[in-house]
Amino acid sequence: MSVATVGSDVAPELGQIKQELLDARERARRLSEGLSDTLWATAPAPGKWSIAECVTHLNITSERYVPIIDDAIREGREMGTKAAPPLRRDFMGWLLARMLEPPYRMRMRTTAPFVPARIEPMADVLERFDYLQGELLVRIDRAQGLPLERLRVVSPFNARVKYNLYSALKLIPVHQRRHLWQAEQVRAALQNA
Repeated sequence: MSVATVGSDVAPELGQIKQELLDARERARRLSEGLSDTLWATAPAPGKWSIAECVTHLNITSERYVPIIDDAIREGREMGTKAAPPLRRDFMGWLLARMLEPPYRMRMRTTAPFVPARIEPMADVLERFDYLQGELLVRIDRAQGLPLERLRVVSPFNARVKYNLYSALKLIPVHQRRHLWQAEQVRAALQNA
């Protein structure tokens, strides 16, 4: 259950994304409850990420997506056309979501710019996560009514991968679920060790 719910003035597809972002915010809070700083920063095994690295990676990802979304929204406003519901992901967006959704079937190596460089204090990382979730929610409100299926964006992970803005907005919470699930697995493993 989330802390807040989404209003009815939002397109249903965007309302679902907003709710998923709110749910991720709550999930990150629950993940940190009663967690020691030592467990926060401890990787379960060599080559595996700690809880801190999982959440920091999500922050880095959101920081990279925000300007991409802003550019697409600007382009959408300049087009002067409206959305034609229902909104749909393109094939690339659908495929990536299928690959990322936990429990995931395959591991993917993260590109260097998205690998956390250091472990930050838990309170700072969680505050940043909360802030960035708010920024993403604002962008979804700004995207309301725009032709999201016609606006193309370049993946921040790989410049050769492109998808529509609606796919990008759908991929963000899927990616968050992947790494929050990963962090939950780390927490369970460390607490049971």
